[in-house]
Amino acid sequence: MNVLRHISMKHLTLLALIVPTLFALADTSTNQVSPDQLLLKDYHPRAIHKVPRTAITRARFPVIDVHSHPYAKTKDQIDQWVRTMDELGIEKTVIMTGATGKRFDELVAQYGQHRDRFSIWCGFDYAGSDQPGYAAAAVAELERCFKAGAEGVGELSDKGGGLRRDPNGLALHIDDSRMDPLIEKCAELGLPINIHVGEPIWMYEPMDRYNDGLMNAFKWRLDDKTNILNHAEVVATLERAVKKHPRTTFIACHFANCCYDLSMLGRLLDSCPNLHADIAARYAETAPIPRYMIKFYGKYQDRLLYGTDMGLSKEMYPTTFRILETEDEHFYDWNLFSYHWPLNGFGLKDEVLKKVYAENARKILKPSR
Repeated sequence: MNVLRHISMKHLTLLALIVPTLFALADTSTNQVSPDQLLLKDYHPRAIHKVPRTAITRARFPVIDVHSHPYAKTKDQIDQWVRTMDELGIEKTVIMTGATGKRFDELVAQYGQHRDRFSIWCGFDYAGSDQPGYAAAAVAELERCFKAGAEGVGELSDKGGGLRRDPNGLALHIDDSRMDPLIEKCAELGLPINIHVGEPIWMYEPMDRYNDGLMNAFKWRLDDKTNILNHAEVVATLERAVKKHPRTTFIACHFANCCYDLSMLGRLLDSCPNLHADIAARYAETAPIPRYMIKFYGKYQDRLLYGTDMGLSKEMYPTTFRILETEDEHFYDWNLFSYHWPLNGFGLKDEVLKKVYAENARKILKPSR
């Protein structure tokens, strides 16, 4: 304040004019880069076509989100999440913890005040998977989690290197015989299993100018990993497990990461009546091919499940509704996705939407206890 007393009104006026300009220059510095110097990560085009744009504020029908995680860490955050769900028409959210033991118990208690709104899922205990007696101990922990409130198992994850590697370095995949007692116990207890196999195909491809999904592929790249199964091989482990355990309900999350060739998933759904797929976090991967997706949703409308897997912000959900519900074309959401391609709506029929949004999930989920 003492300094300001010695600055004339003329100088203050000049500063008032200069400072906003400096901030504006800083904010637009990337925009002023020559095209041949613009980095791929900074390329965020704006939709230019003057076509219909639909503002979505609430899902057209009730929604069950079958793929989320314990993003909310405090009571206030959980309460706010419930308010967001109420506002957007989401009746229930599946919280996949992948946890066992004390950590799972803590999460059950944390979300316990809203058990009618959250379905809490546990994981499998892999400790000692290379030791005799592993199955009995792991099954016992699964039963304990069930009694503590688990309503499903997931998200299990195998991107090619296994659900885990044991101390001998051997990968444990879902079709491994050591998993059989756990999977059968899930059938007995009525617990569906959500499993992530592989990644989108471009994560396995060379990181070069021909890679269609390069901007996301580079972050999650697998092309430089050794001693892992490739895309087709890891999807095959899921197929063998699902066929080996016909009494157990499986959910292949993210379209089984077959977005580049959904006929692969279609073949699995055709041959495995105990398999479903969630659509979580694969909106940007499928929105570029709307006509194909409309047919796919129509054909497999009884087997697909709505999910997000993209946090809990109020702004996130409407983009997923817009893609599923509207016929909007060529739009972007750079807050959620970083692919170079634009998004398009599918304009799904009401009967398909109702099933994908909630009806299919109701057939799978256990009533909250």
